[in-house]
Parts: sequence; structure tokens; C-alpha cells
Amino acid sequence: MEDASVECSESHISKIGRLQLLDGPSRCAGRVEVLHDQRWGTICDDGWDLADANVVCRQLGCGTAVLATKAAHYGRGQDTIWLDEVNCTGTEESIFDCEASAWGVNNCYHGEDAGVLCSDSGVSISMELRLVNGSTRCNGRVEVFHNDTWAALCDDGWGMSEAQVVCRQLGCGEALLAPVGSHFGQGSGQMWPGTINCTGSESALFTCKTRQWSNSTCHLRTSAGVVCSEGDQIRLVNYRSRCAGRVEILHNKQWGTVCDKNWDLLDANVVCRQLGCGRALSATGQAQFGQGSGIVWLDGVNCTGFEYSLSACLAKPWGITNCDHWADAGVVCSDSIIPEPAHLRLVNGSHHCAGQVEVFHEEMWGAVCDHGWDKKDAEVVCRQLGCGTALSASGEAHLDAGSLRVWLDNVSCEGTELSLTKCRASPWGKSSCSRGKHASVVCSGSVVSSFAPVRLVDGPGRCAGRLEVFHKEQWGTVCDDSWEFTDAAVVCRQLDCGAVISTPPRAYFGQGQGPMWLDDVNCTGTEAALSECKFKGWGIHNCYHHEVVSVVCSGKHCPSHSSKHS
Repeated sequence: MEDASVECSESHISKIGRLQLLDGPSRCAGRVEVLHDQRWGTICDDGWDLADANVVCRQLGCGTAVLATKAAHYGRGQDTIWLDEVNCTGTEESIFDCEASAWGVNNCYHGEDAGVLCSDSGVSISMELRLVNGSTRCNGRVEVFHNDTWAALCDDGWGMSEAQVVCRQLGCGEALLAPVGSHFGQGSGQMWPGTINCTGSESALFTCKTRQWSNSTCHLRTSAGVVCSEGDQIRLVNYRSRCAGRVEILHNKQWGTVCDKNWDLLDANVVCRQLGCGRALSATGQAQFGQGSGIVWLDGVNCTGFEYSLSACLAKPWGITNCDHWADAGVVCSDSIIPEPAHLRLVNGSHHCAGQVEVFHEEMWGAVCDHGWDKKDAEVVCRQLGCGTALSASGEAHLDAGSLRVWLDNVSCEGTELSLTKCRASPWGKSSCSRGKHASVVCSGSVVSSFAPVRLVDGPGRCAGRLEVFHKEQWGTVCDDSWEFTDAAVVCRQLDCGAVISTPPRAYFGQGQGPMWLDDVNCTGTEAALSECKFKGWGIHNCYHHEVVSVVCSGKHCPSHSSKHS
């Protein structure tokens, strides 16, 4: 019979060796990974909470849990998802003592990987803070998150020192004003039960001295406000959504880019938070959203992921870099994959890329009259819909009195406009189309059989994987030379897989076999299929198979993801 004390000691050592935190700012913060069957894997965030995180931190000797992160806050893992529905009481010695689904049994994908931030991580987290009811994100009523709700701060003792700390914490530059007396409205919620006194040098509001309310304090219940100078602004450019693109930051009244050295999902999360664009889906490098111009402002950016602005993150001094614009960083935020409301459509055709043209105006769909309608007008429609090029422009079905309202007449496009409403036309609703016809279009996207088929393989589902194209009865790969997000957008559209999330580099989903069919692909992003884009020529390339393209789209990655259970 074995000595019980020896068994316990060996068990404890084994359990520590089977747990690690990856891709965080220290060994005590990151994505949770466990070792099982000699393979590392992740934990799904279903039911993941502070009690579970506390067990992880204790097991690793990292103190107590500060945060239990979800939705792959510390990036997505690549291997097996080992555990799901973890349910700890918080007192267990090891995460493996907690209740959970059987090893490897889950209905998750790596976008749901769980993480933790422990007290010994060295990362300071301030209580969540916001400014509301102002004209920008950098002025308004000061509110903090307290007892699972937002609460206004009392203006008792409120002044410029406190306002300066708020502006600094939010990355909003210098404090200009510290309005009191509910200048930005009282708000309908509760008041935070205390007052704050800052020196003005603190990095976050809740490192200032605080004092609990007395019976007489803040009896008027008037709230504090802040007006900041705005600070360094950021934007995402060179993509169809304001929530995805190349990162640019305004400093010293000049826009510049960010180098991709050490650029990761934690940095991207800060950008998305600052822009109000949800959470980061991917952090891109190698100028995947095209090369910028001017100065490269930031290099070596190292965010914890909880800052309110990119300029609050650690980085080299402004403008000090050895990067060029080929290394410009980019971001894709979750709000970029939310489809914008349609204002143009083709109806009564055999395909969504062919039919009668309708436009949406004043909350109503209406027709376009065929007076002067030609192929230049049709080209704009096809491009705007992502349906490729125009094959024909015609008039179909007489627009009789009492039928669909005619919104546009006498449309005259140059053929280069980005949308139909940018073309010259009669004023909205002004039409002499009583004897006219309904303008119609047939785009190349309606002739599906004319395109070379594409597929994404060796990924988690049909909407993520290595890109392959079918030509001459054989599947082959695509070289990543000059590959950008606009090219990937065409692939996702052709596969009906939603928007682009990322284009992982260097044969991320394996090198594949067979010929390399395409190189130097150059799409505008409006093509209906990859084979409509410009490229060197079928089979002409100067690449190796470790350079093949991979694409991850927002569409379903695995059948189980849509069948959650409670």
C-alpha cells in the first residue's frame, strides 16, 4: 500500500504541470490550457466565472482571480477544446477537481476560449468607467460600474484634479473642465456611494482616495462631469466598415500608422473598445489592409487589453521605429461583421445578382425607371451589390400607374461611382415614367457556373481553412503574395460565408498538395468570385507551398456551434 502523503505530493505536482496560461502579459494571465492525453488544449467559456478562475489562479500559485475572461480575450487556441461547462465551487485544489463535461466533449469553437487574470499578474485593472450624455466619448457625466449597474459620481469635492485622472484613464488627453451640478444630466440610475479625492497624478480614478458617504454628503444628489481635450484619436481605414481596417492614430495633428511588431489580440481589443466597435476578432499585420503613408507613429505596442485607448499602452516613444509601411498593423472588430441595412436590391430575377433594380428611400422600396438606363449605370449596381460586373442593362415590365413607386428616373452614371445614389438623376420621386419600364440588370455574379469554384479546407468548418481553387479538373492553392483583406472578402462572399475575420499567414491550415494556381491576386473587393479578380495567370507563380493563403470567414465554422445546450 502506497504512502498517502507521497501520493498527495506527486498528485499536486502533476496537476500543476497540466495547467498553463498562454498569450497573456505574464505567466499569471492568459488563455487557460490544460494537458490531457499528452496534448495541450483549451477550455470553453460556457459557464466560466470567477469561481473557476479562482481555482486556476490558486493552482498556479498566482494569487486570486481578478477577472474570468471569455470570448478568446487572450487569443484563440489551435488544438483540442478539452473542457466545457466547468463548474467549480471555488474551493477546489485543482481545476481537474471541478465538475465539467467529459474530456473533449463540447459544442464550442476557439472563439469561446476561456482565460483568467490573476492578482499576481502585475496587471492593474481599474473599475470600469465611462462618460455619458456628452457630445463625444471624451466628455459627459462620469459613471462607474458598481453592483452590476452603472452609477453616477457625486459632485461633492469634484474638481480639475479628479477630472484630469478621468481623462488620463480614458485616453482623452487633458482635462479642460470639471462641471458640477448635473451639467450633463442627472441620469436615471443610482449614485456611487462615496466621494473621491485625487492629486491629479494618478493613472486611474480608483487609485485615488475614496470616502464613504455620510448622512449629509451629496444630499442634492447632483452628479460630476468632465470635458477632456480628446487626446490622440484613432481610426480604421481602407475597408468597407469603420470597424475594420488599417490602424491609424492622430498625434501632433498628423495621422500615422502602427507597426505590427508584437501586435496581437490584446492590442486590437483596445482599438475596438476605443472606437466602440465591440471586441477584436483578429489583429492583422504585413499591411493586409494596404500600406499607409506618412509617419509610423507607434512600434512595439504592448497592451494588457484593458486600456481605454491605444496611446495608454506601453510602446516605444512616438515616431521611434525601424518599421516601414509594409508592416502596418490592422484590426477586425466584431461590429464589422454586422451587415449594414440594404438600400439597393435586385428582384424578380433568377438570382440575387439579376433582376429589376429597387432602391430604399424614406422607409420604402421603389423602382428605378429605365429612361437613359445603360451599362454604365448597371456597372455601378453590380459593384455596389458585390455581384461582379454588368452583363446587360435593360428595361423590363412596364411601370403602370398605381404600381410600385418610382424613386429614381433619368439616372446617368459615369460607371465609377461607389453607389447608385452618387450618380446624376432626377430628384427623388420626380419621374415621368408613366410609359417607361423598370430598369433591370444582369450581373456576372448570377452566372455561377462560369466561375472557378473555391473551397476552404483543413479548418474547423467550410468557412475557414486553406484556400483552394478548382481549375482544369484539379484543386490547387493560392500564393499569399500581395494577399489582402479585400481579396479574402471576395472568397467569403463567393462561399456565402459572411465577412472576413482574418487571413492567417504562412500555410496556417497546412500546405496542401497539387498545383499552385494563383499568385499576386488583386481584387477590388466587389467581385462576385475570385476568378474575376486580377492575377498573374493560371499556374504562373514564384511561390512555395509554405506561402499558401488561408482565410477565416464569419460564417459557421462547425455544425455544433449552432446547437448550444444549457
